Amino acid sequence: MARLPRIVLAGHAHHVVQHGHDGAVIVRDDEDRRAWLALLRDAAATQRVDLHAWALLDGRFHLVATPSSPEALSRLMQSVARRHAAAFNRRHGRRGTLWEGRFRASLLQPGDWVADAMCHVERLPVIEGHVPDATDWPWSSARHHRGLQRDPALCEAAAWWALGNTPFEREAVWRQRLDDGPAPARVSRLQAATRRGWPVGDPDFLAALQPHTLQPLSPRPRGRPSKHR
Repeated sequence: MARLPRIVLAGHAHHVVQHGHDGAVIVRDDEDRRAWLALLRDAAATQRVDLHAWALLDGRFHLVATPSSPEALSRLMQSVARRHAAAFNRRHGRRGTLWEGRFRASLLQPGDWVADAMCHVERLPVIEGHVPDATDWPWSSARHHRGLQRDPALCEAAAWWALGNTPFEREAVWRQRLDDGPAPARVSRLQAATRRGWPVGDPDFLAALQPHTLQPLSPRPRGRPSKHR
């Protein structure tokens, strides 16, 4: 069956995930992690993609990012994947593919969905038991948003500026968000949407997107359609 095209809109944030092939690790040590991060920052600048949040885990990475054109997101991911795989294979004396295949992405409604995606991404090391606090993991944007270090590659989303009028207010709100996490139902919806390539948002947002694509923008009801006589 033919793959459906991704729904990517310039000027909108997307949650993006890329997994290692068959669960393989994509980074083995901090040297690999630093190299991956340098490639990400370079590709984002070259392809004109604004990075809002990121997290690098052993077997995958997550981004929340806004492309300047529909093609920019794919070009960013292709650049990072190709260059990192070549460097990783060369350094570790391995051959073959490193990545699962196509990256997965979900278009996010501006506002709370963007903030929830950013928070979920930065909480992943906590969720998976690597660290007790998101800021203990150096390979994500959590420390930047808590005001503990500066990541010059990040471009703040409108959802971030809406958290407060001053850096102190925004960082305090973010600390509470990282402690609490988004509501489980919203996390589940975000994960399902990213896995299937659906946009995520309220009904009006999804309805406004439908003219841009022929593919469904949400799950169809289970079972056969009812018959009307």
